[in-house]
Amino acid sequence: MAVPITLKGSDELKDELHRLKHTARPEVVAAIAEARAHGDLKENAEYHAAKEQQSFIEGRIQELGGVLSNAQIIDPTTLPKDGRVVFGVIVDLINIENEDAVTYQIVGDYESDIKKNRISISSPIARALIGKEVEDIAVVKAPSGDIEYEIEAIRYDG
Repeated sequence: MAVPITLKGSDELKDELHRLKHTARPEVVAAIAEARAHGDLKENAEYHAAKEQQSFIEGRIQELGGVLSNAQIIDPTTLPKDGRVVFGVIVDLINIENEDAVTYQIVGDYESDIKKNRISISSPIARALIGKEVEDIAVVKAPSGDIEYEIEAIRYDG
């Protein structure tokens, strides 16, 4: 099954995969070798920590490889600019209740990061926004109740 991902997100995952393979993996292999040299492995905390780190790195390499091999890369700058919210766009919103402004980019699950205002296409906010236009009201179903956002702007420069 194809996994949607923005061009920028794909590049970031490729960079992470390269760093894991060519920097982190060799470093942890060297740490394991050094810990082995200290003797008894049963009571060697450095060895066990390095092996655990190696396991994490190998798992992440496998995960990223799988995601990238199934990725459907979407470049938001090439999308038709028809004024609707679609995957990859940046959306400026106003919370109708408290008039707080917020900006989100709608991205794939593997590149979402709320600290960077990048929300997953499968999130309740993104699902409420898809297909809407500027000045439309999107109602987000939240555990605390419905939240209404007015769409101020839609940008295709993600």
